[in-house]
Amino acid sequence: MRVLLLGDWPDGERDRWLALLRAAAPEQDWLLVPDDGVEVAVVANPPPGSLVGLPRLRLIQSLWAGVDRLLQDASLPAGVPLARMVDPAMNEAMVQTALWAVLSLQRSFFTLQAQQRERLWRQPAQPRAAEWSVLVLGQGELGGRVAAALAALGYAARAWSRRDGAEPPLETADTVINLLPLTAATRGFFDAARLARMKRGAGLVNLARGAHVVEADLLQALDAGRLGHAVLDVFEREPLPPEHRFWNHPRVTVLPHCAAQTDPRSAATVVAANLRALREGAPLQHLVDRGRGY
Repeated sequence: MRVLLLGDWPDGERDRWLALLRAAAPEQDWLLVPDDGVEVAVVANPPPGSLVGLPRLRLIQSLWAGVDRLLQDASLPAGVPLARMVDPAMNEAMVQTALWAVLSLQRSFFTLQAQQRERLWRQPAQPRAAEWSVLVLGQGELGGRVAAALAALGYAARAWSRRDGAEPPLETADTVINLLPLTAATRGFFDAARLARMKRGAGLVNLARGAHVVEADLLQALDAGRLGHAVLDVFEREPLPPEHRFWNHPRVTVLPHCAAQTDPRSAATVVAANLRALREGAPLQHLVDRGRGY
């Protein structure tokens, strides 16, 4: 099959992907320039309109887990299956980041870090993991793994999705981890009303999309002391502007969108498996329901 690799890449990244994909699927004809014979497009945030005019296109395979940017492209071919990336290495990295964030909040490690800068010797409370309630928003591939890993360490962890009801039980959670997909229904999910429903002093960990959080409302909740701390990996604007208050806010920990990055080595194997399935007429993995947005 003729397979097009297309995307918006940092310097040198496209060549690395191409080498790994060719090694994982050497039987495919890999292209960097589209032509009328392209049957599969393997994409990483391609420019809007770049998949128009491919009459033989049978599959769009994303290299990223999130497909919200792809679905915002009105020119995306409507009748072509779209698969998102479910990378085992990325999933493991996300679990690690979530565990680190919950442990740091439970054991007051962010507070202790601030105390060190002030040369302040003050021992915090030491609640047990079983006494620390964690609510993971999202029961997909990532949310389920994160909740299970936390439960295995003794935390009172549960996962929630919109199928469980209209509103998550924010009032009882000491830590809320956001792993929801970004859709029209979840954009701005953490607004003033939902933040006000969270347990006083609770921590918010956003590892999904910046657009899930109304940043002005979050800052107001943090300034008022309603929320204890926010661990933020994603933002409305990225990179986060240097003048943004999040950088220096005492109740905010900023990560540069690195909680879990796609690992090209394992992701290339995932792509190769879907290409073989397409060629052999087998079921494709990780297909996106465009109506639901994920």
